[in-house]
Amino acid sequence: MSGLGFPALAAAAVANPQASRKPHFPATAKSVIFLFMHGGPSHLETFDPKPALNQLDGQHVPASFGSVQLQFSKFEQSTVLGCKRTFKKYGQSGIEVSDIFPNVAQRVDDMAVIRSMYHDGFTHTAALNWLNNGWPRLGRPSMGSWSVYGLGSEADNLPGFVVMMEGGIKSGPSVYGSGFLPAAYQGTLLREGPSPILNLNPPQGMSEGNQRDMLDTLKWFNERHLEKNAGESSLEARLASYELAFRMQAAAPELADLSKETAATRALYGVDDQKTAAFGGKCLMARRLVERGVRFVQLWSGGTGGEGDWDGHKSCDKNHVDQAAKTDRPVAGLLADLKSRGLLDSTLVIWGGEFGRTPVCDGNMNGGGGPDGRDHNPYGFSLWMAGGGIKGGKVIGATDEIGLRAVEYPVHVHDLHASILHLMGIDHTKLTYPFAGREFRLTDVAGKVDLVGRLKG
Repeated sequence: MSGLGFPALAAAAVANPQASRKPHFPATAKSVIFLFMHGGPSHLETFDPKPALNQLDGQHVPASFGSVQLQFSKFEQSTVLGCKRTFKKYGQSGIEVSDIFPNVAQRVDDMAVIRSMYHDGFTHTAALNWLNNGWPRLGRPSMGSWSVYGLGSEADNLPGFVVMMEGGIKSGPSVYGSGFLPAAYQGTLLREGPSPILNLNPPQGMSEGNQRDMLDTLKWFNERHLEKNAGESSLEARLASYELAFRMQAAAPELADLSKETAATRALYGVDDQKTAAFGGKCLMARRLVERGVRFVQLWSGGTGGEGDWDGHKSCDKNHVDQAAKTDRPVAGLLADLKSRGLLDSTLVIWGGEFGRTPVCDGNMNGGGGPDGRDHNPYGFSLWMAGGGIKGGKVIGATDEIGLRAVEYPVHVHDLHASILHLMGIDHTKLTYPFAGREFRLTDVAGKVDLVGRLKG
């Protein structure tokens, strides 16, 4: 096991695979909160204003922009779709933000908006894997798993990598899975309510002492079994999970109890407002998790069931107005709360989705698309970061005049991941794991960290 270069990692795997470990160099981000907008939010309706869209509305894209492959539409036959949103400049930095984010817009001086993200996965599965696992196909570990594998967690009574969802994910659970890393590093789902983790409480009538005796006996037998099955990561993870579950029995209910939060804090996140309660509760939980030393927290906005997601193939504008109404206040509240508590300096907050949307309308009329919808666009889209040692109030990169491609300082997903790891104190080229005959890493054989200079400068 390579990890951060410590041979003792392998020996310590069963005892506590999530024990805190020193980074390669001093980190500015001790924890990460990834706010993932499932379905692919349109950069054109959010953080990347393009007046040319309304000037070309209803026309075919000028030939000078070339052509791209889309999932459903034929680009050359599609017509430009104008944008109904109003953009204004906010803060001392004057960054332009759409009117669907009136609260988040107030935090732009804390944010670095990257308008030039790109990759080549134009289906949800490929794109979701790109953003979360650094590779378009299944089987690779997620970024949260890599983070905890490398650094462990500062919380010994909570999982190091926590996931909160709104429904199913179009690519399935691989986006928070551990892939070929030991199973102990996969994300742990946290559910709403007083019992956030299933099957955590001991049977009724069992005392703490009896439970400890039972676990010690079970551990003894499992360790004997493990001696005959060395390297069985699922068995190692099971042993570690028993011990973590025992420690969590007191920590998890306390974590989930939001009643001790002040009325002002609950209002800040919109917890008591029906429209924002669900995502607001997740954002508040995220703050409580990093406060307790959890390394990586991922919140998902939108799912395959319920009220849908950000996948605006039809009525893209209405879709985004509705989704933003549920998330704008909670996200702004999270940034404000972290900053007021002195946590934003050490917590990297990331907002984004798997891709952006096209400047042309979705031509798949018989498959759920419509003249007022947008298709998938991985060739140029937006993502923003705040905290974790970066300097806010800036825009990095740009797409072309209609928002089709990243043309100024393109940032590939590998560069993004390398930079996130760098902020966490990890050299992405040294965070490796041997599998299938070679050393693997989150950034594969690519990734540059010069983005960090722009984020911090």
